[in-house]
Amino acid sequence: MNQVLARAVKLIIAAAAASMAIAAGAAQPIKIGISITQSPPGSVVQGTQVKDGVEIVKDMVNKAGGVLGRPIELVYEDNQGIPEKGRAATEKLITLDKVVAVTGGHQSSVCLAEIEVAKRYNIPYVNTNCWADAVRTRGYPQVFNAPIYSSRVAESIAETIVKLGLKRVVAFCENTDYGIGQAKAIAAAFKQKAPGVAYKYETLDRAGKDFTPAILPLRANPPDAVLMVMLPPPAYIVMNQLYEQGVAPTAKTWLYDSSGLADYPDFWQNVKEAGKYMLNFALYHPQMSAPKLAKEVGHAYEQRTKNHPNRLIFQAADSLLYIVDAIKQAKTTDPNALIKTMENMKFEGTRGRFRISKAAGVTYHQMMDIPSVTYQITDINQPIGKTLLIEGPGVPLSTAKLLKPAK
Repeated sequence: MNQVLARAVKLIIAAAAASMAIAAGAAQPIKIGISITQSPPGSVVQGTQVKDGVEIVKDMVNKAGGVLGRPIELVYEDNQGIPEKGRAATEKLITLDKVVAVTGGHQSSVCLAEIEVAKRYNIPYVNTNCWADAVRTRGYPQVFNAPIYSSRVAESIAETIVKLGLKRVVAFCENTDYGIGQAKAIAAAFKQKAPGVAYKYETLDRAGKDFTPAILPLRANPPDAVLMVMLPPPAYIVMNQLYEQGVAPTAKTWLYDSSGLADYPDFWQNVKEAGKYMLNFALYHPQMSAPKLAKEVGHAYEQRTKNHPNRLIFQAADSLLYIVDAIKQAKTTDPNALIKTMENMKFEGTRGRFRISKAAGVTYHQMMDIPSVTYQITDINQPIGKTLLIEGPGVPLSTAKLLKPAK
């Protein structure tokens, strides 16, 4: 009898220990890696916005009970906008921090370094804001893309240039995979859609401070438009020097940004008069229709930062939501199951419903049909919601509204 009782006690203790282990395991957070720029020389303003976007989603998910009964934990690494740092950051996140996925990438050169690590370790990688076509054309099954891509941006810009009737365009692009890649994509788009447009681009050093040697020749022979293919902070320097030299914007020459510069919270404190009259290709405008989730995320961002939300907040939110939804649907954090689920699942984020392309090339594992707009800034310190929306979903281009300086 004592032996039977002792055996029963052992079974009870073993069952209790197993239950405690299961409970402890269920409480363990699911770690997701975030590689962003948090210090120079990279775009710190972008890194800050990505962090705000993913933190908002993390809080929302955890408040609702987490995923598979477990909270989400975000593990950050500062890549400084340097490819080698991004490679090291991703390696650490995967091998030491044991994250189940990596996201946050917002500079193409860094993304291109990081996806090599994700591929090697077979870990899902969701690109937040890297536009370079090369991130897609490598065709890595582990990599998924939340932002728009350079070829699509180039097509939109070429279409707008044609509608504006412009004949000569000069682009200033930064010496990165993003800058050079998009400048070349624009050249290809012009060749296809507007062969009559004379287009050239000049590559500028992201670390530069004085760009007047490239700008001054345009004073003698001003183009119809100067196209910006640069990110902050050097983009702001170029804009100010274009304005100071009387090159653009002027009655003769449009200043046209293709990088979403006016979205950034520090835009006006850095450009002032140089921003007035600028045309902007963008992925968000407050006058666009938005899902309920976007309004919730946007409100949370305003509460958190006292700034208005922009496309990078929503792209960051969608990047993390995409991983969370994949874990929910796959019912596991196994990388093979996540990758397969990500490729095939239906996804609805802050920017609407998306299908994921499986076609090889620039749309591989790309969220398709991302909405875009063109708007014009008409006054200094103008909020995006007050700018002149001249083209967007359901809004055909109207050039009659456009304004130019008197001289």
